[in-house]
Amino acid sequence: MKKVKKLYLQQKKRYFKHIFGTAEKPRLSVFRSNNHIYAQLINDLTSTTSVFVSTLEKTIVEKSSELTKMESAFLVGQLIATKAIQFGQTKVVFDRGNRRYIGRIQRLAEGARMVGLDF
Repeated sequence: MKKVKKLYLQQKKRYFKHIFGTAEKPRLSVFRSNNHIYAQLINDLTSTTSVFVSTLEKTIVEKSSELTKMESAFLVGQLIATKAIQFGQTKVVFDRGNRRYIGRIQRLAEGARMVGLDF
């Protein structure tokens, strides 16, 4: 058990070594739970979050009864991209949180790219 934990932490360290957000190119961090998905733009130099969007947003919660998790993740991607562009950010570093690029994480990225974010 301890060996598995150690190997996981080594893998996580290797992944996060290459991902770092700055003021010009913040980090788009994505967290996925069983029910919701969260996305935020982070400047790692000052440790601040400039934009935050999740499936708990009022506009998405109103539509959530007829949306699937994949569709709501796509909406979160579109919403974070529009807020980021309003904030003046068009280029970001995508941080999938050491998870595979499939499913809801992929749909969020597609929604953000569709609006105009560049990873």
